[in-house]
Amino acid sequence: MQRRMLMAAACAMLVGGALAGATAQAQSSPRAAAGPARLRGTLEGVTETGIAMTTRAGAHVTVALSPQLRVALVVAAKIEDIRPNSYIGTAATAPQPDGSLRALEVSVFPPEMRGTGQGHFAWDLGEGSSMTNGTVGSLVGTSGRTMVVNYGSGEKRIVIPDDVPIVSVEPADRAALKPGTRIVVNGQREAGGAVTAATILVGKDGLTPPM
Repeated sequence: MQRRMLMAAACAMLVGGALAGATAQAQSSPRAAAGPARLRGTLEGVTETGIAMTTRAGAHVTVALSPQLRVALVVAAKIEDIRPNSYIGTAATAPQPDGSLRALEVSVFPPEMRGTGQGHFAWDLGEGSSMTNGTVGSLVGTSGRTMVVNYGSGEKRIVIPDDVPIVSVEPADRAALKPGTRIVVNGQREAGGAVTAATILVGKDGLTPPM
């Protein structure tokens, strides 16, 4: 049960639509409004109550750690891990002329996380980008590089380019917070600008979390 709760929290931070609207501002402006925040970058130092990190934009920031902090590892996976009926999340570019989406990353969730964050909503990996979380209904092509993803209220046809990272998620603890690792922080920004992390994704074995 404890493992399932940890994995639920980890997957929720990957696909949480409630965070999507504020994330671009949170990374780019030190005076961003209070509310949800997402930071991506490299972990530089760790204490009992906080971390220091360098964002991918080059800013040096400190982040407080919630007493209820959740940590998870992002692990390299492969195209064969995506099968019909897999539950996945995928960030994608703006729609192509034919209406299809081009994946920027694909996250394969464990079976117990099926249904987490299901839907299609805006994301913060570029203008017009989106996140789709749902069930793979079919794979098209001999290499399985095009998938139809059903998210309950609709479906999207998503092309997976050869160079797109594919990952899965593993439960972890604070011991995974090691200087030099690539991380994604989800948390809350106060009116004064300070950020408190609720969840942190850590790339395993040098991996940069792609979501």
